[in-house]
Amino acid sequence: MNYIRNVMTRVVGILVFFAVTGCATWSTSSVETPETAPPPATAQPKRPHEIRLTEGDIPDRKYSSLGDISVTVNKTTVFHPDPTRPMVDQKLKEEAAKLGADAVIHVRYGTVGVSFMSWGSLEGKGRAIKFDQ
Repeated sequence: MNYIRNVMTRVVGILVFFAVTGCATWSTSSVETPETAPPPATAQPKRPHEIRLTEGDIPDRKYSSLGDISVTVNKTTVFHPDPTRPMVDQKLKEEAAKLGADAVIHVRYGTVGVSFMSWGSLEGKGRAIKFDQ
């Protein structure tokens, strides 16, 4: 009987640990800037909600590329919901805003997967651009 009680205590302890640790998601990001991109110091940071996202191109306006952005949104435990495209969109906008971008074009998404470091992840990539005046 003590053996079952010890096992149950450990199981409950592990479940409580996973339920209360960490955030619902964590993310990583990177930016690859072309050699012709203006220095980041010249670009005025924008607010993420001001950034336009599109899976295609913006053919009706001239623009300069600031760099390719790559983000990954992960969930920390099995109990949290899987990352979604809106979560990835928000991270893309945040990274683009830091560069002073007006938009992110050619946005594409990976698939939700489980890895050693995460119970689920979703990748997003795109190109940060600045409209020519």
